[in-house]
Amino acid sequence: MRVYHLLTAENGLSDISLRRIRISRFADLNDPFELLAAHLGEKSFRTAVRNWRTELNATHGLLCFSKNWENPVLWSHYAAKHHGMCLGFELQDDLAQEVHYIKDRLPIRFKPNGPEKRLDETFVRELLASKYEHWKYEEEIRVFLSLDPSTIESGSYFFSFSDKLQLAEVILGPLCELPIAEVGNLVRGAYGRVPVTKARLAFKWFNVVYDERSVKEENSYWASKGSTGHAA
Repeated sequence: MRVYHLLTAENGLSDISLRRIRISRFADLNDPFELLAAHLGEKSFRTAVRNWRTELNATHGLLCFSKNWENPVLWSHYAAKHHGMCLGFELQDDLAQEVHYIKDRLPIRFKPNGPEKRLDETFVRELLASKYEHWKYEEEIRVFLSLDPSTIESGSYFFSFSDKLQLAEVILGPLCELPIAEVGNLVRGAYGRVPVTKARLAFKWFNVVYDERSVKEENSYWASKGSTGHAA
Protein backbone atom coordinates (compact mmCIF):
# COMPACT_ATOMS: atom_id res chain seq x y z
CA MET A 1 0.00 0.00 0.00
CA ARG A 2 1.10 3.59 -0.60
CA VAL A 3 1.87 5.54 2.57
CA TYR A 4 3.43 8.93 3.24
CA HIS A 5 5.96 10.21 5.75
CA LEU A 6 6.38 13.95 6.26
CA LEU A 7 9.60 15.31 7.74
CA THR A 8 12.13 18.13 7.60
CA ALA A 9 14.17 18.72 4.45
CA GLU A 10 17.39 17.85 6.28
CA ASN A 11 16.08 14.56 7.62
CA GLY A 12 14.50 13.73 4.28
CA LEU A 13 17.80 14.13 2.44
CA SER A 14 19.53 12.02 5.06
CA ASP A 15 16.98 9.21 4.75
CA ILE A 16 17.13 9.28 0.94
CA SER A 17 20.94 9.20 0.92
CA LEU A 18 21.32 6.53 3.61
CA ARG A 19 18.30 4.47 2.54
CA ARG A 20 16.67 4.29 5.94
CA ILE A 21 13.99 5.86 8.11
CA ARG A 22 14.16 6.72 11.80
CA ILE A 23 12.14 4.57 14.19
CA SER A 24 9.98 6.60 16.58
CA ARG A 25 9.87 5.80 20.28
CA PHE A 26 6.57 5.71 22.13
CA ALA A 27 7.82 8.02 24.88
CA ASP A 28 8.74 10.69 22.32
CA LEU A 29 5.47 10.84 20.36
CA ASN A 30 3.53 14.09 20.47
CA ASP A 31 0.27 12.64 21.82
CA PRO A 32 0.40 12.72 25.66
CA PHE A 33 -2.24 9.95 25.70
CA GLU A 34 -0.09 7.60 23.60
CA LEU A 35 -0.70 4.02 24.89
CA LEU A 36 -3.03 5.49 27.52
CA ALA A 37 -6.33 5.03 25.69
CA ALA A 38 -7.58 2.78 28.51
CA HIS A 39 -9.89 3.96 31.28
CA LEU A 40 -7.49 4.25 34.22
CA GLY A 41 -9.80 5.13 37.10
CA GLU A 42 -8.15 2.80 39.61
CA LYS A 43 -4.61 3.21 40.86
CA SER A 44 -3.79 -0.45 40.22
CA PHE A 45 -4.86 0.01 36.60
CA ARG A 46 -2.57 3.01 36.21
CA THR A 47 0.34 1.08 37.71
CA ALA A 48 -0.19 -1.90 35.40
CA VAL A 49 -0.39 0.24 32.25
CA ARG A 50 2.56 2.43 33.28
CA ASN A 51 4.74 -0.67 33.82
CA TRP A 52 3.68 -2.17 30.49
CA ARG A 53 4.31 1.14 28.71
CA THR A 54 7.81 1.45 30.18
CA GLU A 55 8.72 -2.11 29.19
CA LEU A 56 7.39 -1.67 25.66
CA ASN A 57 9.24 1.59 25.08
CA ALA A 58 12.53 -0.07 26.05
CA THR A 59 12.23 -2.84 23.46
CA HIS A 60 9.98 -1.61 20.64
CA GLY A 61 9.37 1.38 18.41
CA LEU A 62 7.25 2.26 15.43
CA LEU A 63 7.20 3.85 11.99
CA CYS A 64 4.48 6.45 11.49
CA PHE A 65 2.88 7.14 8.11
CA SER A 66 -0.27 8.68 6.73
CA LYS A 67 -2.60 7.45 4.02
CA ASN A 68 -2.82 11.08 2.85
CA TRP A 69 -0.22 13.75 2.09
CA GLU A 70 -2.52 16.58 0.99
CA ASN A 71 -3.72 17.75 4.41
CA PRO A 72 -2.03 21.11 5.16
CA VAL A 73 -2.11 20.42 8.90
CA LEU A 74 0.21 17.45 8.38
CA TRP A 75 2.70 19.70 6.61
CA SER A 76 2.46 22.30 9.39
CA HIS A 77 3.01 19.77 12.17
CA TYR A 78 5.50 17.34 10.65
CA ALA A 79 7.25 19.01 7.71
CA ALA A 80 8.70 22.15 9.28
CA LYS A 81 5.69 24.32 8.49
CA HIS A 82 5.70 23.37 4.79
CA HIS A 83 9.48 23.86 4.45
CA GLY A 84 10.13 20.11 4.58
CA MET A 85 9.25 17.22 2.31
CA CYS A 86 7.13 14.10 2.00
CA LEU A 87 8.49 10.65 1.21
CA GLY A 88 6.00 8.28 -0.39
CA PHE A 89 6.56 4.56 0.16
CA GLU A 90 5.18 1.26 -1.00
CA LEU A 91 4.69 -0.57 2.29
CA GLN A 92 4.20 -4.32 2.53
CA ASP A 93 0.53 -4.73 3.45
CA ASP A 94 0.97 -7.19 6.29
CA LEU A 95 3.20 -4.74 8.17
CA ALA A 96 0.60 -1.98 8.19
CA GLN A 97 -1.54 -1.32 11.25
CA GLU A 98 -4.28 1.26 10.76
CA VAL A 99 -4.94 3.54 13.71
CA HIS A 100 -8.50 3.70 15.06
CA TYR A 101 -9.80 6.97 16.44
CA ILE A 102 -12.08 6.80 19.46
CA LYS A 103 -14.20 9.20 21.49
CA ASP A 104 -14.12 7.40 24.84
CA ARG A 105 -11.36 5.60 26.76
CA LEU A 106 -11.36 1.80 26.46
CA PRO A 107 -12.43 -0.45 29.36
CA ILE A 108 -9.23 -2.10 30.52
CA ARG A 109 -8.86 -5.88 30.20
CA PHE A 110 -6.37 -8.16 31.96
CA LYS A 111 -5.39 -11.77 31.41
CA PRO A 112 -7.58 -14.18 33.37
CA ASN A 113 -5.93 -14.65 36.78
CA GLY A 114 -2.84 -13.01 35.31
CA PRO A 115 0.01 -12.30 37.71
CA GLU A 116 0.45 -8.65 38.65
CA LYS A 117 -2.48 -7.65 36.45
CA ARG A 118 -0.80 -8.33 33.11
CA LEU A 119 -2.76 -6.83 30.22
CA ASP A 120 -4.77 -9.05 27.89
CA GLU A 121 -2.88 -9.51 24.61
CA THR A 122 -5.81 -8.55 22.37
CA PHE A 123 -6.34 -5.46 24.50
CA VAL A 124 -2.65 -4.55 24.07
CA ARG A 125 -3.13 -4.61 20.30
CA GLU A 126 -6.09 -2.26 20.70
CA LEU A 127 -4.06 0.15 22.82
CA LEU A 128 -1.24 0.22 20.27
CA ALA A 129 -3.60 1.37 17.53
CA SER A 130 -6.10 3.58 19.38
CA LYS A 131 -6.00 7.38 19.58
CA TYR A 132 -8.39 10.16 20.52
CA GLU A 133 -10.76 11.02 17.67
CA HIS A 134 -9.35 14.52 17.20
CA TRP A 135 -6.18 12.97 15.72
CA LYS A 136 -8.13 11.42 12.85
CA TYR A 137 -6.92 14.04 10.37
CA GLU A 138 -3.60 12.14 10.36
CA GLU A 139 -5.14 8.97 8.84
CA GLU A 140 -2.21 7.19 10.45
CA ILE A 141 -0.71 3.87 9.45
CA ARG A 142 1.79 2.32 11.87
CA VAL A 143 4.47 -0.35 11.66
CA PHE A 144 5.56 -1.83 15.01
CA LEU A 145 9.17 -2.99 15.27
CA SER A 146 11.55 -4.54 17.76
CA LEU A 147 14.56 -2.32 18.37
CA ASP A 148 17.78 -3.60 16.80
CA PRO A 149 20.91 -2.31 18.61
CA SER A 150 22.94 -2.71 15.40
CA THR A 151 20.93 0.13 13.79
CA ILE A 152 21.45 2.72 16.51
CA GLU A 153 22.98 6.05 15.48
CA SER A 154 23.30 9.08 17.80
CA GLY A 155 20.72 7.58 20.13
CA SER A 156 18.16 6.80 17.41
CA TYR A 157 17.20 3.49 15.81
CA PHE A 158 16.63 3.10 12.06
CA PHE A 159 14.82 0.79 9.64
CA SER A 160 16.42 0.21 6.24
CA PHE A 161 14.57 0.51 2.93
CA SER A 162 13.91 -2.88 1.36
CA ASP A 163 11.23 -4.75 -0.56
CA LYS A 164 9.11 -4.29 2.58
CA LEU A 165 9.46 -0.50 2.45
CA GLN A 166 10.31 0.93 -0.97
CA LEU A 167 10.77 4.62 -1.73
CA ALA A 168 8.16 5.47 -4.37
CA GLU A 169 8.11 9.27 -4.63
CA VAL A 170 9.50 12.48 -3.14
CA ILE A 171 7.38 15.62 -2.78
CA LEU A 172 9.05 18.87 -1.76
CA GLY A 173 6.92 21.15 0.39
CA PRO A 174 5.45 24.44 -0.88
CA LEU A 175 8.10 26.40 1.05
CA CYS A 176 10.95 23.92 0.69
CA GLU A 177 14.09 25.73 -0.44
CA LEU A 178 15.97 22.70 -1.74
CA PRO A 179 16.71 22.90 -5.49
CA ILE A 180 14.36 20.38 -7.04
CA ALA A 181 16.82 19.61 -9.85
CA GLU A 182 19.53 18.60 -7.36
CA VAL A 183 17.13 16.48 -5.31
CA GLY A 184 15.96 14.86 -8.55
CA ASN A 185 19.53 13.99 -9.53
CA LEU A 186 20.17 12.50 -6.09
CA VAL A 187 17.04 10.35 -6.20
CA ARG A 188 17.51 9.20 -9.80
CA GLY A 189 21.10 8.24 -9.15
CA ALA A 190 20.16 6.12 -6.15
CA TYR A 191 16.70 4.78 -7.06
CA GLY A 192 16.09 5.19 -10.77
CA ARG A 193 12.57 6.21 -11.75
CA VAL A 194 11.28 7.56 -8.46
CA PRO A 195 9.51 10.86 -9.22
CA VAL A 196 10.54 14.07 -7.47
CA THR A 197 7.93 16.81 -7.57
CA LYS A 198 7.08 20.09 -5.87
CA ALA A 199 3.90 20.81 -3.91
CA ARG A 200 1.86 24.00 -3.78
CA LEU A 201 -1.23 25.25 -1.97
CA ALA A 202 -4.45 24.53 -3.84
CA PHE A 203 -6.29 27.51 -5.30
CA LYS A 204 -9.87 26.39 -4.59
CA TRP A 205 -9.79 24.23 -1.44
CA PHE A 206 -7.78 23.67 1.73
CA ASN A 207 -5.32 21.14 0.34
CA VAL A 208 -1.68 20.81 -0.59
CA VAL A 209 -1.41 19.52 -4.17
CA TYR A 210 1.18 18.76 -6.82
CA ASP A 211 2.63 21.77 -8.62
CA GLU A 212 1.74 20.82 -12.19
CA ARG A 213 4.88 22.47 -13.56
CA SER A 214 7.11 20.09 -11.59
CA VAL A 215 5.06 17.10 -12.74
CA LYS A 216 5.47 18.17 -16.38
CA GLU A 217 9.21 18.67 -15.89
CA GLU A 218 9.55 15.21 -14.33
CA ASN A 219 7.62 13.61 -17.17
CA SER A 220 9.64 15.52 -19.77
CA TYR A 221 12.89 14.31 -18.22
CA TRP A 222 11.90 10.67 -18.47
CA ALA A 223 10.40 11.13 -21.91
CA SER A 224 13.78 12.44 -23.08
CA LYS A 225 15.33 9.26 -21.69
CA GLY A 226 12.86 7.11 -23.59
CA SER A 227 10.86 6.16 -20.51
CA THR A 228 7.08 6.30 -20.46
CA GLY A 229 4.68 6.90 -17.61
CA HIS A 230 3.93 9.84 -15.38
CA ALA A 231 5.45 11.25 -12.24
CA ALA A 232 2.32 11.86 -10.18
